[in-house]
Amino acid sequence: MSESLLRADHLKKYFRSGKGNVHAVDDVSFSIEKGKTLGVVGESGCGKSTLGRTVLRLEEPTSGNVYFNGEDISGFGRRRMWEMRQKMQMIFQDPFSSLNPRMTVSEAIEDPLILYRLCPDREKRAKRIAELMDTVGLAQRLTNTYPHELDGGRRQRIGIARALALNPEFIVCDEPVSALDVSIQAQILNLLQDLQKELNLTYMFITHDLSVVYHISDEIMVMYLGQVVEKAPSEILFANPLHPYTKALLSAIPVPSLHNRRTRMIMKGEITSPIDPPAECRFAKRCGQACDRCFREEPHLFEAEPGHFVSCHAVEKGL
Repeated sequence: MSESLLRADHLKKYFRSGKGNVHAVDDVSFSIEKGKTLGVVGESGCGKSTLGRTVLRLEEPTSGNVYFNGEDISGFGRRRMWEMRQKMQMIFQDPFSSLNPRMTVSEAIEDPLILYRLCPDREKRAKRIAELMDTVGLAQRLTNTYPHELDGGRRQRIGIARALALNPEFIVCDEPVSALDVSIQAQILNLLQDLQKELNLTYMFITHDLSVVYHISDEIMVMYLGQVVEKAPSEILFANPLHPYTKALLSAIPVPSLHNRRTRMIMKGEITSPIDPPAECRFAKRCGQACDRCFREEPHLFEAEPGHFVSCHAVEKGL
């Protein structure tokens, strides 16, 4: 088995509100092997983006630990995290809002190089910028253009070039293709996969689109209201989903066929509030398989099959 590059143990992130604590990330544990991709999926508001930001300590965790190359970075001060962020980068969802509108393409890519003093010489910086633009497929003629002059795909390529500028080992991709046209999505996904092979990168790929996550991920983790409800290798999860929520998500993927249509599973019922939720299954009110135990006891992840983890009383009872 390959060595884990990143590991999270019992990670929690709560936000205070006027009515109590919002449990955005609640007791999440996982690991990602070097050179692999962990896909994180779920509905909007399930906590997947907050998880990615907490792993990078852009949000400080309420509790839990994050290990990078076996080193606990949870207690690192500002200086140590400044150094660590050379190895850990992020690609943001909206390529336009993540770029400074007053910076040209070359200036946006040059910025991290200046901040970390990687290329003190101006000529070397110019050469490095040209290399990064070639790597992500940006034409050199765009060097002096501004973000508003470019389409979404090119803007996202700038974001990828910025993330690569510091030669990171790990990148959190926070819905990097959700704001793009379908044809552009495929180009960006292929670029990310090519870069992963070429540079031996490790990804956490966050998305709400299951067809996208299947294309790029080695392992998939499904989240619901701050918790992990299922985790398995991509092929296994799609071939044999166990949790009712995962089955409902998969049933919603469009199939381009008139003869092999999926039977849609419609989720009805009330969504549990993420503010200080009770000790019960958070999906129970929307689940057709819920039993009395689901409303009395909170389920926890267990290994239903080798490498296939699920958090569901109904699945546990049926095994």
